[in-house]
Amino acid sequence: MRYVVTGGAGFIGSHLAEALADEGHSVVIVDDFSTGKTENLRWAEGLDRVTVCEGSITDLPLLREACAGADGVFHEAAIASVPKSVADPVGSNAVNVDGTLNVLVAARDAGVRKVVLASSAANYGDNPNLPLKETEEPRPQSPYAAQKMMGEFYARLFSDLYGLETTCLRYFNVYGPRQDPSSPYSGVISIFINRIAAGVPITVYGDGTQTRDFIYVGDVVRANIRAMASHYCGVLNVAGGEETSLNKLAKVIMECTGNVCDIRYDAPREGDIHRSLADTGKLEVTIGRVAECSLADGLSQTIEWSLTSQKEPSA
Repeated sequence: MRYVVTGGAGFIGSHLAEALADEGHSVVIVDDFSTGKTENLRWAEGLDRVTVCEGSITDLPLLREACAGADGVFHEAAIASVPKSVADPVGSNAVNVDGTLNVLVAARDAGVRKVVLASSAANYGDNPNLPLKETEEPRPQSPYAAQKMMGEFYARLFSDLYGLETTCLRYFNVYGPRQDPSSPYSGVISIFINRIAAGVPITVYGDGTQTRDFIYVGDVVRANIRAMASHYCGVLNVAGGEETSLNKLAKVIMECTGNVCDIRYDAPREGDIHRSLADTGKLEVTIGRVAECSLADGLSQTIEWSLTSQKEPSA
């Protein structure tokens, strides 16, 4: 099979592209390397079945070329940042909404069977009805969340109007190797690990009682591949199904690294939510349980990668 992975040099996209190539598929990676990294594609060196198209999803002709002959498209590319969307809603909209529309148009016109899109739990907003089901009314609190919601609307529209199969995966808090702790878009786990391992203070926005539902990147890859194999069209939560406070997360990482550092508390960031917990029942019924990696095991693997990568020379 031939698959396109937008954002394929990024954190999640590179793991997904690698897994597809390992299964023997041909993979076309589309990435503008604004946040994606060449070192995330070291596994692809010498693999003829992997092609890299450098460019943005705002470039429809490029996407048409990439999608030609493809069986499926995994759409991971985005400006995945709440603060960035608040600071520049027009710029992030151009990628997250217009770019997503371009991906759907290119896939439709190329006769692609299915598009699996990365969406976000940010769509739920600060909803107290935990655990969150896909049927909850969206309450976006940031331009980023609104943009991801619009992507879901377009996906459903393309399924209904044009017969293009689409599944939107609402990612909760994804973590794991290749998540860049220096990036302003990075997740809290990679940032905490980087700073705690270095023995420097960490910053928690809020009082630390806010919770997140974490899921390891390998489990997210599994969800994508299973969603592509299914004929289900709609939205699915992708999460571990457990609630962890940031205070507890910091404590566990300190225990894993053997380092203790100060925690500095700052004002909550605009657009952030307080509690997050997914109901994964629909996911499990539709494509099976995907969260196989425990938080402890996932943190251990991520810490090991982080310490190793810091010793390696930059590409």
